Amino acid sequence: MDIDARGPRFAAAVTTVVLAVVLITASAWLLAWQTLVFALGAAGGVGRSPYGRLFRRAVRPRIGPPTEFEAPEPPRFAQAVGLVFAGLGLVGYTLGPAWLGLAATGAALAAAFLNAAFGYCLGCEMFLLLRRVTVRTR
Repeated sequence: MDIDARGPRFAAAVTTVVLAVVLITASAWLLAWQTLVFALGAAGGVGRSPYGRLFRRAVRPRIGPPTEFEAPEPPRFAQAVGLVFAGLGLVGYTLGPAWLGLAATGAALAAAFLNAAFGYCLGCEMFLLLRRVTVRTR
């Protein structure tokens, strides 16, 4: 079942703010929260993540019904990619080296910002590319 395309973009906007605050404050706790959000989105889909639930309950009723839909698999894969980068960032912030925390969080922030600001989902594009490469042609 396809999902409202505005949901992942809203989640990316919230993620952008959270990750920017992480870079400013070096808060491992806040990055741990974002890592959990990515894990829930990767495991259950973006609709089951906290930001997806917030969108569905608080935002979508105020902006009207969706007009554009997308397959759930690419955003779910993007959540898994975000999980990897946030996990690496968390390791860097808690165990070191600090540059790993900064670099991994910065990379996740850049990807989230691209999706939030321009609707360009790097993880989704990676999913589509991997699918094209791995599907056999007949």
